[in-house]
Amino acid sequence: MRRSSARSRTALFTAAVTGSLALTGCGGDGGAGSDGIALGFVNGGDTSFHTCLQKAVEQTAKTQDAKVYSANSHQNAGTELSNIEDMISRNVSALIVQTVNVDSLKGDIAKAKAAGVPIYLTSVSTGDVDDILGAAVVDLGKVGALDAGWVARDAGAKKVEVGIVAGAPGAASDLLVNGFKKALPANAEVVANQPGMFSPTKAQDVAQNMIQAHPDLDYAFVANEEMAFGVRKAFDAAGHKDVKIVTVNGTDEGLAAVKSGEFSATVANSAKTIGETAVKNSVDLLNDKKVDKIADIPLVLVTKDNLSEAPQYCPE
Repeated sequence: MRRSSARSRTALFTAAVTGSLALTGCGGDGGAGSDGIALGFVNGGDTSFHTCLQKAVEQTAKTQDAKVYSANSHQNAGTELSNIEDMISRNVSALIVQTVNVDSLKGDIAKAKAAGVPIYLTSVSTGDVDDILGAAVVDLGKVGALDAGWVARDAGAKKVEVGIVAGAPGAASDLLVNGFKKALPANAEVVANQPGMFSPTKAQDVAQNMIQAHPDLDYAFVANEEMAFGVRKAFDAAGHKDVKIVTVNGTDEGLAAVKSGEFSATVANSAKTIGETAVKNSVDLLNDKKVDKIADIPLVLVTKDNLSEAPQYCPE
């Protein structure tokens, strides 16, 4: 199984100015590729997922002889719309968008559609797929449900308390959390649900407050592995090493934490696969080739028992 080398979690964060547009040329001559395809990629944030997703988009574009313009919205819906407007002004062939909030998609899609620029979505889709070029979809509700299923099996019939450290309100985090809560058994009570804003430091603070308010906590669901490391640190410092953490991503560091017992389970949803699928399918759909308009990204619940089944998360 191929793996990218381990790296510092903090090093995976990108330092960019809100609203700034970074140009990444993936065409051989500095212009669009041989088929005249230029893709705009509007990323949603600065977590390791977003960093790996961008790397996958840019690397795959090179193999497709397509040019990529990249921008980051830094979890701000207003910045996302501004980035989309900037991309439209560059006359891109299509836009790949990792949205910061599904509620903002309607305006984003309308703006791009009016300009004749189709949008390909990553992670989520829309109710009306006729308005988009396509989507590489992660069933985020299922991701949460897989973690909840592990909690249910581990808890058995015992009454247990569960804490949730969500991400930023909207988009991925809400879908994850709702899927998790709906799939929990009746004997598992959610006693706390607070946003960690996809920040390990914020998540650590949330976890400290959570364990003080609920010293009998049994499990914690954390919306990504970066935050989960902060949560683990808080629980351990408070003398609650027995609180079991389930989380999301499947990074090298996350899998190592599952192996060591720091995390009990994680759901692998490969950023590499999402990025590769988005670019390849966008190019094929633009060229009227037959590919699935909506592509489902495989999910794997990873525990100590099946670590070898986790897909590669980030491109090398």
